[in-house]
Amino acid sequence: MRSLPIQWVESRSARGYGAARLRAELRARGVDSAVIDAAVGALTPDATLARALALARRRLPVIARGRSERVAKRLRDYLLRRGYAPGVVVRVVRQLTRIAVTAEVVR
Repeated sequence: MRSLPIQWVESRSARGYGAARLRAELRARGVDSAVIDAAVGALTPDATLARALALARRRLPVIARGRSERVAKRLRDYLLRRGYAPGVVVRVVRQLTRIAVTAEVVR
């Protein structure tokens, strides 16, 4: 049977939270740092990137309603607040804003 923190991390991660946010929440609940490292370490980089990309794709239409020059900044801030690592955030924002710009040009 897997430990409760690992199950909790998997559950919260599936709901769109990144490693930094998960670590902070576990730390606030008084979980030992070694247990936190093991639980968060179970997240794979590919799965984390895929979750961040899916989350950003769902959020992009709402963010894009504002001024177009601010879309990348707002998307970046949103993903960082959700706890994703800056490297993941940069990859997702670059990919999605490139798609959004291309879609605007095609229209």
